[in-house]
Amino acid sequence: MPRSKFWTIASNEYLRYIRSKSFLITTFILPIIWLIIIILPNIIAVLSFEKTERKIAVVDQTDKKLGAEIVARDSNTFYLESRNIEVLNREIVEGKLDGYLLLRNQDIEDNTVELYTKGGGGLGLINVVANTLTDVFRRIRLLEKGIDPSVASFILKEVKVETKKVTTEGVQKDYASFYGVVGYIMAFLIYILLFIYGAMVMRGVIEEKASRIIEILLSSARPFDIMFGKILGIGSVGLTQIIIWFVILGILSLFSTQILSLFVSPSNLPSEFVSNQQIGGFKSFEIPPIPLFSVVAFVVYFLLGYFLFATLFSGIGAAVDQEQDAQTISTPVYLFLIIPILFVSAVMADPDSTLSVVLSLIPTFTPILMIVRIFSTSVPLWQIVLSFILLILTIWGSVILSAKIYRIGILIYGKKPTFKEIYRWLSEA
Repeated sequence: MPRSKFWTIASNEYLRYIRSKSFLITTFILPIIWLIIIILPNIIAVLSFEKTERKIAVVDQTDKKLGAEIVARDSNTFYLESRNIEVLNREIVEGKLDGYLLLRNQDIEDNTVELYTKGGGGLGLINVVANTLTDVFRRIRLLEKGIDPSVASFILKEVKVETKKVTTEGVQKDYASFYGVVGYIMAFLIYILLFIYGAMVMRGVIEEKASRIIEILLSSARPFDIMFGKILGIGSVGLTQIIIWFVILGILSLFSTQILSLFVSPSNLPSEFVSNQQIGGFKSFEIPPIPLFSVVAFVVYFLLGYFLFATLFSGIGAAVDQEQDAQTISTPVYLFLIIPILFVSAVMADPDSTLSVVLSLIPTFTPILMIVRIFSTSVPLWQIVLSFILLILTIWGSVILSAKIYRIGILIYGKKPTFKEIYRWLSEA
């Protein structure tokens, strides 16, 4: 096939998808929807943050005057109550009382208290009660042991670990936690993209075969060139989508502080909210820069992963007449995509372990798991190079196998192939 025809097939595939509404939706609208789903709850929580006016009665049956200390710590929420339990229960049912806290001597030893409400009161109320009583109980226990609570508080103060990255250029600030989360997200993004675009290749081949368009193409082009032209064209669509996303992400990161400050200012937040949410854990909404190497690695591993799975999916598409028939045959390929997702958390937790290294070097797992490791730790160069070599060799093998299936299966109609028959095609081709 002349080179010009090969590029014609690839460019036609590219332009057909790039001009479709689905491309516009997945490239621009879908990310906005995802962003809204992720950010909107936090923005609403920040903008509407206020303590619901709830009054909790404290029924103190202890001999340590715990009720008075609890009320002294948070008089907005708690007040002492001396009426009997039956009256309080009736008022809760009638909606006159939000709830009451029952304190008994045994509670300090059991480290458990009972909160009575009409319906739980929500996690916010439970946390307020738990935090307040934890401080009070801790103070009582320390005093009983003859320890000054202020001294104990200082001794038990939580240690914060600030990680520093040592490089040939010197010591730099490290954002290990942030990059680990980004790697986790990037791994899932590659998984989704490989799933979508691999299936798109398979569906495209099935549609052309069902409509007999493939017979027209075969009159002027080799099966291999048709297959690879389709793979290259759709892969270019995916690459275009990724480039657009990174450009948008880069622009947003330049103005991240200004954008977030439109919705929330740390100085205006209640201390409880800041301490719990920590606005991502970075002062002044600081978003660490993503290393260029990590971005390039993401693109390269996506492309290599795409070519691997797209060739496999194209072979499956050529072997069947309908999408329903492809489900059984494509199951092993989908498993190669799903299995590495099961190990993402383990790899992120310990990216330098033997298990993580071995799994990330398995070609069908590499695009997903190696990205997690690259974002989470400093992966030795030899491992990255080895993963490239193994992945390229696997792609080469899958191209040969899929081309054989494509050449025979593309002209076979009305018969649902079995694995045994596909194996026979591979042997005869």
